[in-house]
Amino acid sequence: MKLGINLGYWGAGMDGDNLAVAQEADRLGYAVCWAAEAYGSDGPTVLSWVAAQTERIDVGSAIFQIPARTPAMTAMTAATLDSLSNGRFRLGLGVSGPQVSEGWYGVKFDKPLARTREYVEIVRKAMSRERLTYEGRHWTLPLPGGPGKPIKLTVHPKRERVPLYIAAIGPKNLEQTGEIADGALLIFPAAEHLQDTAISHLRAGREKAGLTMEGFDVCPTLPIAVGEDKDVQALADTFRPYTALYVGGMGSRKQNFYNQLARRMGYEQAATEIQEKYLAGEKDAAAAAVPHELIDSTTLLGSVERIAERMQAYAAAGVTTLTLSPAGFTLEERIAALRAGTEALERAGLA
Repeated sequence: MKLGINLGYWGAGMDGDNLAVAQEADRLGYAVCWAAEAYGSDGPTVLSWVAAQTERIDVGSAIFQIPARTPAMTAMTAATLDSLSNGRFRLGLGVSGPQVSEGWYGVKFDKPLARTREYVEIVRKAMSRERLTYEGRHWTLPLPGGPGKPIKLTVHPKRERVPLYIAAIGPKNLEQTGEIADGALLIFPAAEHLQDTAISHLRAGREKAGLTMEGFDVCPTLPIAVGEDKDVQALADTFRPYTALYVGGMGSRKQNFYNQLARRMGYEQAATEIQEKYLAGEKDAAAAAVPHELIDSTTLLGSVERIAERMQAYAAAGVTTLTLSPAGFTLEERIAALRAGTEALERAGLA
């Protein structure tokens, strides 16, 4: 199992340290550095900045939002980043959610599975540098009856096939991801539930495509906070607002993928309470309603020894790249978490 680092969003308050974190991850041998985008910083700018100032670590989008760009533009961006980074780019895609898609981009949030499938097909076709033609329900290239003509990408990616990941949560999305992608980006992954909530669906998609899980990258992101085992409760409490935001407020009452995931993990009553309080504006009460077990099972908390045990559980569940999101308000805290991650991986016998 390999390790990754997720820088999150530029503009989240620790921007001055992000490059130092990425460079330390590069020095420590982390496999990939991911950056996100929502409705603030864009991913490609941050990734090009990191790639220019690191040597070995891959840079990846977690995620580029599908409603933000046409598929041809995404292919251009991916090819450029792969070329500039000397073959170190990984393309992560996701549909985002209805509030961002419709409120920020003005793109109707409908048929996300079909839209994702067409998008991936166009991106792959464009990056193969064949002349781009496509007839689908959501995209037709070139547009019929006009002056458009099939055009070929002029930029050469460093590699023939840039690894393509999809951020997936629901069973149908996970199955399609297994079928059409090279990896899956997961969030709130509990090792104990991972086979049922994610990997079984990914495997079904791989089998549908006549493939196995061999070579497919199962890549969850976990927050990590290092401390003494007697302080695990306090360490978990620092992630209450984060968990409450996703389970309670990330999406609408009817369409919150993270809330649905918590329910599939057995937290139906808590998920309902968290969402009700969060949507009512009672964010502190929503955070207080998050069960400790939910936080502890979806983060890495405590001593290096305890974290190593959790890493073994994730590896046994089928994780191939474990991406860490280091907690801490100072650069020293985040660097310490990075180093603890590599030490834990070694102690777990997974390095």
